[in-house]
Amino acid sequence: MHVFKFGGASVKDANSVKNVSNIIGLFPNQKTIIVISAMGKVTNLLEEIIHAYWNQETSLKTLFADFKKFHDQITNELGLKSKDFELKKQTIYQTFSDRLNQKPSKNYNYEYDQLVPFGEIMSTTIVASYLQTLRKDVQWLDAREVVRTTNLYREARVKWDLTSQAYIEKVHPFFKTDSVIVTQGFIGQTDEGMTTTLGREGSDFTAAIFAFIGNAKSVTIWKDVPGMLNADPRYFNGTVLLKKISFKEAVELAYYGASVIHPKTIQPLQNKDIPLYIKSFLKPTDAGTVIQASTEYDQEVPSYIFKENQILVSLTPKDFSFVAEDHLTEIFATLAKQHIRVNLMQNSAISFSFLMDEKHDINTLVENFNETYKVRYNSGLQLLTIRHFNDETINRLTVNKTTILTQKSREMARIILK
Repeated sequence: MHVFKFGGASVKDANSVKNVSNIIGLFPNQKTIIVISAMGKVTNLLEEIIHAYWNQETSLKTLFADFKKFHDQITNELGLKSKDFELKKQTIYQTFSDRLNQKPSKNYNYEYDQLVPFGEIMSTTIVASYLQTLRKDVQWLDAREVVRTTNLYREARVKWDLTSQAYIEKVHPFFKTDSVIVTQGFIGQTDEGMTTTLGREGSDFTAAIFAFIGNAKSVTIWKDVPGMLNADPRYFNGTVLLKKISFKEAVELAYYGASVIHPKTIQPLQNKDIPLYIKSFLKPTDAGTVIQASTEYDQEVPSYIFKENQILVSLTPKDFSFVAEDHLTEIFATLAKQHIRVNLMQNSAISFSFLMDEKHDINTLVENFNETYKVRYNSGLQLLTIRHFNDETINRLTVNKTTILTQKSREMARIILK
């Protein structure tokens, strides 16, 4: 069995859905689980719907109509006009509408997880139905019946034992008669039957979950790039394809901000030595990138990661005491309450500095620390991370920029720039 994952860009319109069918056709006589995200930018639209629903805004009706119009256009262009499909589609619309007509609870994250998965439910219904018009060995699967999770809404944790048992009960019977299973990324379900999500971009993780539990031979994530590049082409000319890297290297790159792979995806694949391919849905016969166990090729090409819109915060105890373990415990507890991830940190005897994304409320942060610490901060910064660096590379990438702070290890250079 193999697992394919197609993101929103790969199913953004009718022609893209047809392309997915063509790609699947390149792998005949292969049992495959197809994990699919919401179509195009539908998740963004759904987040607008959720915002309007939560605030009971008058725009909700129009936004819901946009959701239906977008999917209706795709289904019409695909020629999906059977009574069976129309019933499935209208049932989804009605279930969604009924949910929007209920008053929201007091838990925003819960409401988010009950509403946003309609994107994945709709996309997989469309793709599975289209494939079923072309071949008879396709089944649609509700991922919530397999992926069992905690009730930490928007960041649910997988219950692996229950998920494994559900996989045996739900997936094994399908593969006795069919070759292709189409299911949703991103979503799961609690023991009480409530829908959960695995974190934004969690569809990659869903693919890894199915691969791990089903002992897949490989996972392929189909993207609009030729594979995993050594840098973001938006910032760098002459980017290089990483043809083969290790699980360790991929985890490091993901952790420090490379956006091609979801960080949680690698661990289950590494645990069972399941290779992960990153390939282009635009050129599906190209080799792409393979992520596997060997570290032999990791240092062949340096990798560069830019994080924009950073704030460097420096804390100094007002009583001029050393920054010791008790201070650090207090600092990280405060950051955790604001859900702030530290992108880089450094301390001296009487100060502690950390870098964070500008999206967080700096005024609230200052207020939380102001009683005990003198707080200073610089905004509008960049964080440059270089794997397998040399001095020439650093000089080239920092030219005409002011260096605020530099950290180096054997394999990594991290530089805050203005």
